[in-house]
Amino acid sequence: MDAVSDQTTTIARIAAAIGEPARASMLYCLLDNRARTSTELALVAGVNPSTASAHLARLKTEGLLRQVVQGKHRFYSLVGNDVADVLEKLSVLAGATKPMFRPTTPDRLRKARTCYDHIAGTLGVQLHDQFVTRGWIVPTHEAEDAYDVTAKGSAGFLKLGVNVDAARALRRRFAFACLDWSERRSHLGGSLGAAVLHLALTKKWVVQEGDDRILRVTATGERELRARLQIVVE
Repeated sequence: MDAVSDQTTTIARIAAAIGEPARASMLYCLLDNRARTSTELALVAGVNPSTASAHLARLKTEGLLRQVVQGKHRFYSLVGNDVADVLEKLSVLAGATKPMFRPTTPDRLRKARTCYDHIAGTLGVQLHDQFVTRGWIVPTHEAEDAYDVTAKGSAGFLKLGVNVDAARALRRRFAFACLDWSERRSHLGGSLGAAVLHLALTKKWVVQEGDDRILRVTATGERELRARLQIVVE
């Protein structure tokens, strides 16, 4: 009976966390799978920054949100699909619709650019998503954002022209989800991400625009990305 009582208490506590209007607004804003800062979530919820911080702390405590630190910024996202599923079901009951994410980053910078030594922007996120969907990379227990490459992935990357063993041998992080500041979703970082960028530059799939971080996808790149990874560059 104690176990049932404890579970009921936990359910009530989580429901109360979701049920507060400002916190609910924050959670539903994150349903598009993109991370946001506390400042952005404060605006969404219509509260001041200190109140937003308190709400976000409560949602983290209840296991509904995770925090990702990227440089000097702290981004928040839903913990996982279980949380999203609950919010979706509540949304159906309420007859609500998802909020839309509208990026304000200039198009050329948003489309494809470098982030340190790997590909970021829309193209970087598309590559990351393809690698995950194809089962080439999978999360590890090394760190919350770390990836490892499967046997299928090693073969797939090698076919592309990326030597996974060589990337793994470098004295740096091998592969991890790097939060993209324009897309608010992950692209692939680490030595594996750097190897993918090196491949794309070597094969002239992308070219750097002068000394800028902007990458331009070439006609060859558009053709190869579509044929090899079903990525359509718009």
